[in-house]
Amino acid sequence: MANEQNLSAHVALVTGASRGIGAAVALALAKAGAAVAVNYRERGGDAEAVVARIKANGGRAIAVAADVSQAASVAAMVEQVTAALGPVDILVNNAGIAIVRGVDDLTEDDFDRTITVNLKSAFLCTQAVLPAMRARKWGRIVNISSGAARGAGAIGVHYNASKAGMEGLTRGYAARLVKEGITVNAVAPSLIATDMMGGRTDLARNIPLGRMGQADEVAQAVTMVLGNSYMTGQTIVLNGGMAFI
Repeated sequence: MANEQNLSAHVALVTGASRGIGAAVALALAKAGAAVAVNYRERGGDAEAVVARIKANGGRAIAVAADVSQAASVAAMVEQVTAALGPVDILVNNAGIAIVRGVDDLTEDDFDRTITVNLKSAFLCTQAVLPAMRARKWGRIVNISSGAARGAGAIGVHYNASKAGMEGLTRGYAARLVKEGITVNAVAPSLIATDMMGGRTDLARNIPLGRMGQADEVAQAVTMVLGNSYMTGQTIVLNGGMAFI
């Protein structure tokens, strides 16, 4: 399904798309024909490199700087994307941080930052693009969660909470928006070989498949759900056979 999709009539916004999973998703959506806004907060050079790859293959893309945990910044970003590419009708909430903390080391600031960047950002971006989706009576929202939403994980309880909250947000929006032609789903990868994992390839020993996942495989799952108007409120789990993380 993902390889056959034609998204040429659509505009996608991918948050945190300068590298890793976000970059892979942006490239996959562009390959399917979507015009893509590559959001970043600090890594402008990396975001521009993703845009350059898309344009080299004949696609349309822009890099757009925004702190997606801030409402005013999100509003300005969506306005900029709409002016450059058109109204956003595909949103991938990928931006996030992973501050590794044990229970005894976790501070209130660590907790608040994680919830704000990982969870509040998904709320702010979703609210910002809903008017355009409702006007078209078509929209696709995909939230990048984690196996940590259901398992212990290695990052910390604050990260668990942020990702579990994201999946709750997914189900809540899905139930309320499906009658308007908007689906909301989540993709929950675990142990993906990205910069966030810091080269921890030793963790592959815990995976029945015997290797870590790749960002491109996460992007495949994201594009898969876009073409299914009946699937909503679901979480697609990518974990190489692990029951819990």
